[in-house]
Parts: sequence; structure tokens; C-alpha cells
Amino acid sequence: MKLIASITTAVIFATSSSLYAGDFNLAVGNFDYSDKGKSAAMLELTYGFTEKNVDTKIGTIQPIVGAFFTADSAGMAYVGAKIDYKLGMFTITPSFTPGLYNQGDGKDLGHAVEFKSQVNIGLNLGTSSVLSAGYSHVSNASLGDKNPGANSYTFNFSKQF
Repeated sequence: MKLIASITTAVIFATSSSLYAGDFNLAVGNFDYSDKGKSAAMLELTYGFTEKNVDTKIGTIQPIVGAFFTADSAGMAYVGAKIDYKLGMFTITPSFTPGLYNQGDGKDLGHAVEFKSQVNIGLNLGTSSVLSAGYSHVSNASLGDKNPGANSYTFNFSKQF
């Protein structure tokens, strides 16, 4: 767990030297809600680099870095990308983030390298804030001997600065 916290802190400090704008996402939820034996409360923090956006035909791709931690001392630090689709007063945000997972006293996902796919559906609160609900799946893509995966849900608040 200390390794994940150290890596997350190092990545945030290394990439924030010219930090002038971005968006922060704070989420609370339930990690692996579908496994009653290993379900645990979770806290997640994510930072999006708005100055590094890439405009494409399908939307604006934004690099992100973040981490989540569970009540069972499990955690994951990750780096990846997301796309925000603004549809009137709603925003749909899919993301993909590979990272390093530490089991702690939580669920054994079968490998240290895991891949987190997530989608958030939210309500825009003005021009710079979004309140959303998210669903994610963490999997090692069969890199390990076992690949049980974990399904989670979160409630998110995002603020762009």
C-alpha cells in the first residue's frame, strides 16, 4: 500500500510542475460490490491534465492519473486517459487506465498489473463541475494465473480549475 501511495505522489508531483489547469475528481463507492466476501468501501482521487488534451473526431482525449484505496487496505495507482462527451446538461465519461494494484487485506486480483475501465454518467453543475455516478471493472487481462476481476460503483464530484 505504501508503494502505491509513493508512486501516486511521485507521479502527481512530477507532472504538476507546470500545473496551471486541470480537473480533480473525488469519488466514494464500493469496490467489488459483486463479491460479498471481498466487497469494501473505497475512496478514489483522479487528476485530469486539461493542458495536455488531444482533440479527435470522437472527442477530446484527456490524460489522467489517480489512485483508489479500499477499507481493506487494497489500492491501485494508475495512469491513462478519458474522454468527456457533453450532451446538454449531461456528461458521459469513459476512461481506461492501466496501473499497479496492491491487494493489502482485500481481494486477490491475480497480478500486480491491472487494467481499469470505467464510465461515469453525470449532471453538469455549471461550466466547471460535474456530479456523476460511475461503474468500473478492474482486470489483469489474464496476465496472472487467475483473473477474478472486480466490479465497483462510485459517486463522483469533479471540478475543473
